[in-house]
Amino acid sequence: MSNNTKTRTLAPDEYGLRQAAALLSDGELVAFPTETVYGLGADARNDTSVAQIFHAKGRPHFNPLIIHVPDLDSAETFAVFHPDAQALAQAFWPGPLTLVLPQRANAGLSPLVTAGLDSVAIRVPEHPVAQGVLQSFGGPVAAPSANPSGRISPTRAQHVLDGLSGKIAAVVDGGACAVGVESTILGFDETGPVLLRPGGLPVEAIAACLGKPVAARAEGADISAPGQLTSHYAPRVGMRLNIAKPHHDALWLGFGPDCEGATLNLSLGGDLVEAAANLFHHLRALDAQARPDQVIEVAPVPEHGLGLAINDRLKRAAAPRD
Repeated sequence: MSNNTKTRTLAPDEYGLRQAAALLSDGELVAFPTETVYGLGADARNDTSVAQIFHAKGRPHFNPLIIHVPDLDSAETFAVFHPDAQALAQAFWPGPLTLVLPQRANAGLSPLVTAGLDSVAIRVPEHPVAQGVLQSFGGPVAAPSANPSGRISPTRAQHVLDGLSGKIAAVVDGGACAVGVESTILGFDETGPVLLRPGGLPVEAIAACLGKPVAARAEGADISAPGQLTSHYAPRVGMRLNIAKPHHDALWLGFGPDCEGATLNLSLGGDLVEAAANLFHHLRALDAQARPDQVIEVAPVPEHGLGLAINDRLKRAAAPRD
């Protein structure tokens, strides 16, 4: 967030909603209530803003984040809806249901939102304050729960302040959340709907709407949604980590001012937030540039703060493949 370290409390009136939208447009973090829990919002198209979510929460992995939009029409600009998804959106949106769907080409979302996946988790919240923020802002808002990672999810504005005061720009105080648990997350595979995370919408209601059973996520299946461990984004070519001096002909991903000659640098100034914002973009750029016989080598990244998340993602990307 900006140099002003005081977190503002905004009223849920027209002025407060406009202030929240302006802060989001300026790249700041704003917490606001949904019917489930308070979300920690950032412009889902702004890499640095999304990186600040992980920084503020102390989130150790780049898990996928849910994007929030005001209506189905908006959702369809970011995700591809098939008939089952359409039916569920029409039945349960706005409400505590998140759908994991293929991301549209050129959707413009930060890859940090999707953790480098081709899918996007998306929902339309019902809470009038969330709706007001989204409509005033006019764009997709990434918003995990507004609490430090691993702590109890917040259902009141004071809960947000207890955990994140001084780390975010503002919280819109919309009172207590009615549902109090996170949204149900549903994905789809070739056989039908798959429950990725139980939540505020009973799975029985989903099955009744579709007229078919909802499968449980298979043990050991690839990760595709928030609330699960991170899946890896693996480049086509091999990777080596913690390389202070690159081998001949390798593509070198640097970090910090001592990586002269790096093909790309996550952050010349050694800023971990900037490095996180650049991570997926740079990995994709190097992967696209690499010849089949080349290797991507990565300079050491400190193992603290966002460096933990960056190194976690790099280790998964460099892991041996089947």
